[in-house]
Amino acid sequence: MNDTWTLDRTFESTTGTVRWATLGDPALPPVVLLHGTPWSSYTWRSVARALSADHQVYVWDMPGYGASAKYEGQDVSLGAQARVFTELLEHWGLERPAVVAHDFGGTVAMRAHLLHGVPFERLALVNVVVAFDSWGSPTYKLMGTHPEIFAQLPPALHRAMVREYISSASAPGLHPDVLDQLARPWLDEAGQPAFFRQIAQNDQRWTHEAEERYGETTVPVLVCWGSDDAWIRSDNAHQIADRIPGARLQLIEGAGHLVQEDAPAELTAALVKFLGNK
Repeated sequence: MNDTWTLDRTFESTTGTVRWATLGDPALPPVVLLHGTPWSSYTWRSVARALSADHQVYVWDMPGYGASAKYEGQDVSLGAQARVFTELLEHWGLERPAVVAHDFGGTVAMRAHLLHGVPFERLALVNVVVAFDSWGSPTYKLMGTHPEIFAQLPPALHRAMVREYISSASAPGLHPDVLDQLARPWLDEAGQPAFFRQIAQNDQRWTHEAEERYGETTVPVLVCWGSDDAWIRSDNAHQIADRIPGARLQLIEGAGHLVQEDAPAELTAALVKFLGNK
């Protein structure tokens, strides 16, 4: 399986170098894709390529993730990621893009929109961590409470744990090469402590600040969810859709939390319809 994914541009944000790329004709309407944790823009590769037929697609790895900068003491909280997203939109010159956000990318997008006043054309939220009781399993919370201990695990044990953790996000199971690509950023000398650093800095404070203002959302919103998500139960999809005025909900049967890998065709079809519905 050869699925090359390269971010060929850089931006110096307030929390480190961000790697990013764009696909599609610059004359087409812009759409920005946001990943979650412990992912990177790689999860969007198939969807991004498909959407680039009708949009200029922007993809980026958040600071502390994927190919972007990772360093000790780095602020990779969702508050920081929302500020960086705002900086990037200004750098790109995008005044009102469509936004598609997965996992905690939903919190990043909602914070930028509701707390920083960034206007969107429309917003799609895909299996997002934005509210309610969606913040992590007992294992996730344990790793976040003791990041300095887990960062010292022997490399082989760390590798096995990361791969097992990532695998659990898929309902039907990941292709071995995809699993390799998703795990790789977390397995080197900088990646191992970064993996636990981002977990330690993620908590409900960031989601609650945005959650209180969901009712102020005035742009069209699609909530799209894998029905077999073992990480964040689909009940959250209904609650989020109920909180956001006019939001439309679409469940994707048989897909888990990593719906881009489990059902890329179904997800892309839903996004194409939503983004083209002017």
